[in-house]
Amino acid sequence: MFIELGHFALALAFAISVMQAVIPLIGAHKGWSGWMAMAEPAAMTQFMLTAFSFAALTYAFVTSDFSLLVVVENSHTLKPMLYKVSGVWGNHEGSMLLWVLIVTLFGALAAWFGGGLPPTLRARVLAVQSSIAAAFFAFILFTSNPFERLAVAPFDGQDLNPLLQDPGLAFHPPFLYLGYVGLSICFSFAVAALIEGRVDAAWGRWVRPWTLAAWICLTIGIALGSWWAYYELGWGGFWFWDPVENASFMPWLIAAALLHSAIVVEKREALKSWTVLLAIVAFGFSLIGAFITRSGIITSVHAFATDPTRGVFLLIILAVFMGGALTLYAARASAMEAKGVFGVASRESALVFNNILLAVAAFVVFVGTIWPLVAEMAFARKLSVGAPFFNMAFTPFMVALGVLLPIGSILPWKRARMGRALLAVLPALGLALALGALAWAMQSGKSALGPVGMGLGTWLIAGAAVDLWTRAGRGAMGEKARRLTRLPRADWGKAVAHSGLGITMLGIATLMAWSQEDIRVAQIGERFEVGDYGFVLEKVERVEGPNYMSTTGTMSVWRGDRQIATLHPEKRMYPVAGMPTTEAAIDNGIFRDVYIAIGDPQQNGGWAVRTYIKPFANWIWAGAIIMALGGVLSLSDRRVRVAAGARKHAGSSAVPAE
Repeated sequence: MFIELGHFALALAFAISVMQAVIPLIGAHKGWSGWMAMAEPAAMTQFMLTAFSFAALTYAFVTSDFSLLVVVENSHTLKPMLYKVSGVWGNHEGSMLLWVLIVTLFGALAAWFGGGLPPTLRARVLAVQSSIAAAFFAFILFTSNPFERLAVAPFDGQDLNPLLQDPGLAFHPPFLYLGYVGLSICFSFAVAALIEGRVDAAWGRWVRPWTLAAWICLTIGIALGSWWAYYELGWGGFWFWDPVENASFMPWLIAAALLHSAIVVEKREALKSWTVLLAIVAFGFSLIGAFITRSGIITSVHAFATDPTRGVFLLIILAVFMGGALTLYAARASAMEAKGVFGVASRESALVFNNILLAVAAFVVFVGTIWPLVAEMAFARKLSVGAPFFNMAFTPFMVALGVLLPIGSILPWKRARMGRALLAVLPALGLALALGALAWAMQSGKSALGPVGMGLGTWLIAGAAVDLWTRAGRGAMGEKARRLTRLPRADWGKAVAHSGLGITMLGIATLMAWSQEDIRVAQIGERFEVGDYGFVLEKVERVEGPNYMSTTGTMSVWRGDRQIATLHPEKRMYPVAGMPTTEAAIDNGIFRDVYIAIGDPQQNGGWAVRTYIKPFANWIWAGAIIMALGGVLSLSDRRVRVAAGARKHAGSSAVPAE
């Protein structure tokens, strides 16, 4: 009965979403306050119904209700409870229910916290957000129903994909969805502003915290996915440039650009047209990601569905929303007149260059992702675009962005003296060059990637510190330190986020440049050397897990004559799914990881062993966490939150676009 109620709640939420998408729009157009007021309770009701439906599906997985097809295909009675719960979104139908739950969540949040918005804009934002929800409700109910029953329930299920039975993958999709589905609210603000004909400083202030919240979640989600790939797949890499990885990375780049351009709209009433376009394109890339993942046009561990009917439905959703939004944008773009003027040397100009670099980087990733599909359809040629292309085409834009950020952060608005700004960051530049030169001197016969990454990361971190110190003003050291503690959280958040980016860049560059790899057949009891470390395969044994059988190795790790760790790499077999997985064993350190993966037994009695020494590996994910923390600090600043100043300025600072 509970399951049927969940299905009914989903259908009822669909009906409410259709009404919410229509009635408030008419009310805003006619000026009928009662019709506009309907949007807020409808948004909250829609979210609560969807949450109830999601809870019903979760209950079915937790209790192993094998009368539901989706539970049979993605669960098993022996599966640990964590993976029974994560199995809810570890499949196409459940993940789409999570998708629409997050769409309705952001609609409800906009209703709860949107009291400072003008009534007509609030009604239009909630109506556009509900139209997105309605489209995906229809997609779920008509093509991907998670509550489809079986006439005869089997005794047990087919289990979840073993690669997804991991804590990293349990939390990775929810954060990822909160990020790129959360960008739907930015899209709704952009379309509502275009309908209203009103894009101004207040709009920039309102859209910025929503973008920041989505960007924070997307940063965490991408980092969790990268961390999972590093330790779970057994190949020692953290990023594969998989099409689905790229599908989440492109919205992250565009959201970062949107964050920076919204600041210019808020502070200077410039870049209005460009910022609205970014808000549309950011969610557009999220829809492209949904299409790539669920249309069957690619094969990936991330891909949920191979039904072309679903792909056509998603393509229609993409065409309707992006086509409609871009058409409306074209009709209104000429009327979005920029007010602020600024010099070539100014923070506005630096933010423009920042946006150009991020947008072009996203375009490079998009071309590399979509080109094999275009080549196959248009030229009947199968092409593979892999890491070499992306590393060569994408990296220069990120290097340029890293060089620009510390200088752009310290420039004043409107007009600046470049010489004064360069003088301020001279200590940071000296430190970066010194560390880069030290890295170059210490390495032998290797590429410049490591020293450049070391210097660039240091430049970003030290530049952020110089920016904060400069904002503390002049005076004695103690007085400046006191002023530092009183700086707005948004200033601290920006410095922390930029430092996090520097740490991640440093980690990526040094890992790629200085990583050591060894693949061999290891005999029991024999020692072998990799770099400065020695390894001994002590034993290999069979271990039975809750729903798998494991071949587990015991390896001692030595540095000279001192044993520093004992590691247990595994190769698991999940009998229900009939799939093997590799569980790497890692000795984590601040400056290096020792990484071991065990393979199959060999004819001579040894075992295939893959060993890596990964310098600065953890800096990649530490930097991502620090970036997200910087976003949280900025979001906690009262000036950044959407309600701050909205009531005061909403009526007075608006400039009609026509």
